Amino acid sequence: MSDTQPRLHLPSLHLHDSRTRSTVPFVPLAPDNVRVYYCGPTVYDLAHIGNLRAMLTADVLVRLLRHLYPRVTYVRNITDVDDKINARAHANGESIADLTARTIRDFHEDLAAVSILPPDVEPRATHHIGEMQDMIRSLIESGHAYEAEGHVLFAVGTYPSYGALSGRTPDDLLAGARVEVAPYKRDPGDFVLWKPSDDQTPGWDSPWGRGRPGWHIECSAMSQRYLGESFDIHGGGSDLLFPHHENERAQSMCCHPHGRFANHWVHNAMLLVNGEKMSKSLGNFLTVRDVLRDTPAEALRLLLLRAQYRSVLNFTREGLDEARQMLDRFYRALENLDPMQAPVPAPDSVVRVLCDDLNTPRALAEMHALADTAMAGDSSAAAQLKAAGNLLGLLQDTPEAWFRGGAKVDPAQIERLIEERLAARKARDFARADEIRNALAAQGIVLEDGPQGTTWRQA
Repeated sequence: MSDTQPRLHLPSLHLHDSRTRSTVPFVPLAPDNVRVYYCGPTVYDLAHIGNLRAMLTADVLVRLLRHLYPRVTYVRNITDVDDKINARAHANGESIADLTARTIRDFHEDLAAVSILPPDVEPRATHHIGEMQDMIRSLIESGHAYEAEGHVLFAVGTYPSYGALSGRTPDDLLAGARVEVAPYKRDPGDFVLWKPSDDQTPGWDSPWGRGRPGWHIECSAMSQRYLGESFDIHGGGSDLLFPHHENERAQSMCCHPHGRFANHWVHNAMLLVNGEKMSKSLGNFLTVRDVLRDTPAEALRLLLLRAQYRSVLNFTREGLDEARQMLDRFYRALENLDPMQAPVPAPDSVVRVLCDDLNTPRALAEMHALADTAMAGDSSAAAQLKAAGNLLGLLQDTPEAWFRGGAKVDPAQIERLIEERLAARKARDFARADEIRNALAAQGIVLEDGPQGTTWRQA
């Protein structure tokens, strides 16, 4: 089979398309290169677990696409020019460059900790101002945008399909949006493509004066630069559906009326914390780092995978504990993996359910079935379990590393205590042997005696 041909023996992928509001077969525009764009972070603060859900949805989707197709180009942007960035840098008393550099570094570290793979291309908005200005010129020339008091605005009334993506009427759109009241707008729903900058605000020279881009034009310009006028999938959280993605689609389709922009739209649902919307005012706002201080990263990843991406997910500490217990079970099953076993492809049973609109709960159920068989002594089932984990970004440790992870005791000291306990047992000093076991248990270390000797793991 040619490397440029889709792997036709694999199940066909079906995805829910936000624009048609239905689950449909995914048919790539070009099977030799599936092109995906996801909205990345606005870099002024640490990523929170709601951000993480969107990034994880993208990660699972791209992993699956790479399993199904020979080539995938995944682009995830960084918004590094925004009024929130300006305000945060001013409040911190630091430069915008320092703030954005640190936040980008933190974002990469947090995602890597949860085994989210990097994109193929990660464009920064400030590196693509020229492309944005080119699109704005084109929109003005075609009558879809106009200048007003140093601003350039997109005229929503010139695009008859405005609202089709989010499924809203013009009245609904205005009622559901925080519309900026501005006398220079021809229509209240018109949105900014370019706005003026003062001396204290980042700005670039342009035909409309020194200024900076509006948020929506950034993604249109960067997706076109790296994926073309038409590409396969555009994704993000459901909070981006309107106005961000609606506005992206409008300006891109008006700029390139013969293209399709995004052929398929994927949006993940929001995340609750203890049954409530996450909010700093409620005291339930959690960054990724907040959670990882006392939770293994794989447990956080597994918790997010336990709900299908279009379902609202309720994040709880009890859910994290359950996810950790599930991973304990999977890693127990991997103890039966033959170390000489060559890696195997992801099992068809798991691929098939993931092809059903990324049904991760059913994929985890299939992994539990494999774990049952593996724990009964089937090494091939253990190998398939490992492969399924790889497809979902799970089971990246060895069982030994997983069960010893997070130990607050020096491993060498634990081994010395095990040897001391063994010597005490041989000397029939069972009181000392029990004392050692109990002292380690108090530190979260469990000793397990077996035919091959004594091993330890974190409780």
